[in-house]
Amino acid sequence: MSEQRGDRTDRGDQGGEVSAAWEALVATARRTVADGLVVGTSGNVSVRVGGTGGTGGIVLVTPSGVPYDRLTPDDVTGVDLGGRQVLGTLVPTSELPLHLAVYEATDATAVVHTHAVHATAVSTLVEELPLVHYMAAALGGPVRVAPYATYGSAELAANALRALDGRTGCLLRNHGTLTHGTGLDQAYDRTAQLEWMCRLWLTASSVPHLTPTLLTHDQLTEVTEKLRGYGQRG
Repeated sequence: MSEQRGDRTDRGDQGGEVSAAWEALVATARRTVADGLVVGTSGNVSVRVGGTGGTGGIVLVTPSGVPYDRLTPDDVTGVDLGGRQVLGTLVPTSELPLHLAVYEATDATAVVHTHAVHATAVSTLVEELPLVHYMAAALGGPVRVAPYATYGSAELAANALRALDGRTGCLLRNHGTLTHGTGLDQAYDRTAQLEWMCRLWLTASSVPHLTPTLLTHDQLTEVTEKLRGYGQRG
């Protein structure tokens, strides 16, 4: 794989920031495998270095078809927001249009896409994940399912953006999950929460002769307000 590695000189004056972001991206990608959210090289992760609101910056992405445990600091792969490769020589993930669409439409600085099994199962059953738990509020509300489209296509990216309207996560029909956040940790945590909620709903709905109770939208709104003050201050 050494002949495919990007030249360190390509990183220019942003070397330190890019190197740190790449290290964090690779760690997050490996975590998706360790936590069972992807198998092999399925799924992908990206992080934006510099720029906000869909303008400026470089998007570092996992490369296509390379096991995450083989990635090294020299394998940094990056594109501009137009999709032009500006760092490295490894081919970027085939889902690059999906990631770039999120960055263009939101202030996100990180995107995580997985093929998590419970979430993917739910994507085949409903149009929207039932409100089985209040943590749906952490994703902006009821999680929608984006209609199926071929992976890597502009159609999939457009479908995902519609499902993400007002949300920080969605399901992709017969495909997986997509979440974004202000950093890799937040984007990953939202993916993990989404997979957990899908597993919860599948478990509860599988009990014979019983139907899970669901939260109302008013109850979810109350939790949304409460979450604004969650965590440590300062």
